[in-house]
Amino acid sequence: MNNASISKVLDNIAELLELKGENVFKVRAYQRAARTLEGLPVEAAQLHREGRLRQVPGIGEALEKKIAELLTTGRLEYYDKLRAEFPPGIETLMEVPGIGPKTAVRLSRELGITTLEQLEEALLAGRVASLPQMGQKSAENILRHLQSLRRKETRIPIGQALPVVESILQRMRQVDGLWEIVPAGSLRRFKETIGDIDLMATARDPASISQAFVSLPQVREVLVHGPTKSSIVVEGGLQVDLRLVEPDSFGAMLQYFTGSKEHNILLRERGNRMGLKLSEYGITLLETEALEKYRDEDAFYARLGLPFIPPELREGRDEIERAERGEIPHLLQVGDLKGDLHAHTDWSDGHDPLEDMARAAQSAGYGYLATTDHSSGRGVARGLKPERLRAQMEEIRRINAGLTGFRLLSGAEVDIRADGSLDFPDELLSELDIVVAAVHSAMGQDREVITRRIIKALEDPHVDILAHPSTRLLGERDPVDADWEQVFQAARRTGAALEINAMPQRLDLKDSHVYRARELGVKLVISTDSHDTTHLGLARFGVGVARRGWCQAGDILNTLPVDEMLALLHNR
Repeated sequence: MNNASISKVLDNIAELLELKGENVFKVRAYQRAARTLEGLPVEAAQLHREGRLRQVPGIGEALEKKIAELLTTGRLEYYDKLRAEFPPGIETLMEVPGIGPKTAVRLSRELGITTLEQLEEALLAGRVASLPQMGQKSAENILRHLQSLRRKETRIPIGQALPVVESILQRMRQVDGLWEIVPAGSLRRFKETIGDIDLMATARDPASISQAFVSLPQVREVLVHGPTKSSIVVEGGLQVDLRLVEPDSFGAMLQYFTGSKEHNILLRERGNRMGLKLSEYGITLLETEALEKYRDEDAFYARLGLPFIPPELREGRDEIERAERGEIPHLLQVGDLKGDLHAHTDWSDGHDPLEDMARAAQSAGYGYLATTDHSSGRGVARGLKPERLRAQMEEIRRINAGLTGFRLLSGAEVDIRADGSLDFPDELLSELDIVVAAVHSAMGQDREVITRRIIKALEDPHVDILAHPSTRLLGERDPVDADWEQVFQAARRTGAALEINAMPQRLDLKDSHVYRARELGVKLVISTDSHDTTHLGLARFGVGVARRGWCQAGDILNTLPVDEMLALLHNR
């Protein structure tokens, strides 16, 4: 079993224990362990083999034994016995928002519903509405949530979702009377895939803003239309919800709908210990039932004795404890980047000339750009043969002579062959400013072979950067099956840098891998893998991934001026 499947089992156990009314701390222990495992860059199976499972935060002796049982047998007796205490289908039904434990039990016992298909059939036939104390309105709400869940099951990469949301925000901000509008949810936390979109807004006349929202040209279907909440479906099936609140409640509402669920649970527990009840409306004093409203999130967190926690860190892991200790970092900003170290031109599979790419990068505020056209082995990408690469290097020298305050670096994206050797000879590589190595073929090699292959490339003294390390394409191609802990250790040992590829369909390294690499002190860079001048603006996607990995400016090499950056890369 992999980390995702183990995490799912632990999550299910937490839900069933909560349904039983078990101790809340026991429930939270399973939930936190599930979140921790989900985000680990190392498979639990490897940690188990090495006797290191207990080193994972939140994994004590009891959980270690349960995880070991899952890893060795594929089953967990404790989980099987727990499930047997409940009617079949309970866990499935509770996945639908609006169906709590009691309702799930009733649906299963009284109507024999065990699947979402049966639930939809019963809702449409009116059998759910006919249940005592249920009613038509409750049934309609469940049906709406069920249909929304179906849409959410198809998550799309953030690179596809963000432009859609930005086009909506651009139009909405032109509407008279709108004061502010901000995305929340997984988009604001910059998760790599998005289910649906939550927008929080304040306005002089909420009803008119809601009307403008459901009248947008992007709208394909209106699900809900009211003065304070509206839901639409836009092209591509993406659901967008708009909530309008009073300005003095905006901070609390934004915090609540930004999530994550696990982060908010931890905050609520902290509030309860302080005699406070947290909700989307504000903070209620339990003793007096007085509601305190919050205009911004800073004040909301301060009331809980915490500094502001950036949205990208709100995943219910250890961010609360670290906030208590004053360990929330000043996260990387797009403006911190001084250059881009992976870009293609029309010499290989790029679309724009060298000089156009250089001037576009300079206009973007950069001090340098590395052109890294493909090596000769990438015939499909019109890879450069040695003589063409040397000709390009001469052209780069000519262009640099005409530039002020900017440097175009000569580089290449060199194929890592199936045996780990490189596609250009050492003599040629030694003449380049930057050598980016990448896997583009034989991606189905088994773990031991692909790991050895990548490490061999990292050990080559000419390789400065490992590009898009896992080779994944979101929703299209799975990552290679490498032992990433060994890869990270090799990168630390050799001093080679790992790339956070900002191309939205890649986002590679992923956030949990960035976190682990940073912990180990591995050098990291953020590059766009640009194939035309417009791609240079994609750096923000790489920055978002780096922020989720808790990166500060000092963790990213290309936040340095060119000479300092090159000195660190070459001094290996």
